[in-house]
Amino acid sequence: MQSSYFSYGLLAALAIALLAAAFTDLRSRHISNKLNAAIALCAPLFWWASGLSLGDMAWQLGVAALSFVVFAGFFALRWMGGGDVKLLTALALWVKPLVFLNLLLAMAVIGGVLTLAFGAWHIARRQRDRLAIPYGVAIASAALLVLAQTYLPALRQGALAG
Repeated sequence: MQSSYFSYGLLAALAIALLAAAFTDLRSRHISNKLNAAIALCAPLFWWASGLSLGDMAWQLGVAALSFVVFAGFFALRWMGGGDVKLLTALALWVKPLVFLNLLLAMAVIGGVLTLAFGAWHIARRQRDRLAIPYGVAIASAALLVLAQTYLPALRQGALAG
């Protein structure tokens, strides 16, 4: 029971970190390397608290490595920012591979809406500079949504049983 409290505490810390990433990206179009590193470095604690097997840990690392390679390619093409790449890679360490796919789908939908909203705002203000989308907002929103869908039902069941 203590490890479940610890894992929920880690998830709460992740949620706070995601909110901080979204806020700073919205404000300055920058996600701190320290914040991304903290998210990534706390993932093994979550694995331990969740009782992940060595095989599952290997899958987490593999998905994170693949994510980094794919999204670093997007960064090279200037489709994503570096902080976004690091945030997604760190999140791949936290959630199971199929849940990560759900996160990516939610991120794409939320990011599309965000892009349309910022594009309309950009045009309405008649700005001529390059449009900068704070995609960390879409990443954090999708991650919070997926984490809530994945872990809150378990939290409610635990509260009802206890």
